[in-house]
Amino acid sequence: MPGRRFRIFSRQFKEAAVRRILAGEKIRPVAAELRVRPQLLYTWRDYYEQGGVDALVPRGRPLKEVASARRRALLQEPSPQARKYRHAGREARDSRLVELERKVGQQAVELDFFKAALRHVKAPPRPSGGRGGRASSRSSTR
Repeated sequence: MPGRRFRIFSRQFKEAAVRRILAGEKIRPVAAELRVRPQLLYTWRDYYEQGGVDALVPRGRPLKEVASARRRALLQEPSPQARKYRHAGREARDSRLVELERKVGQQAVELDFFKAALRHVKAPPRPSGGRGGRASSRSSTR
């Protein structure tokens, strides 16, 4: 889309959105109301938890002192609240990972089954007695 411009959000706008999320509002309704993508709100929340209000810098080339403060904030130890969110997210990721591994295993079993079935279908038919062919057992000639 030529000519499309990106919206630039002020630090105050981002801070207000993050405070609403941290107060307990759900991210999707807040994103719909503010007309932003939910992923953007998740990003803002993570920046806020790691570096506070100073980490919510507007888009564009940051000033030198803002960039160095943000870098210092990102390198510092995360707050207890950030650790709580990170721990909860880890549990959700772990359960999702277990579910996906189970699904991959199930698909591997199904794939092995279908490979064997395909080999069976492609294999030439076994010879049968048919017309004039030898019988499976000799007749008794007493």
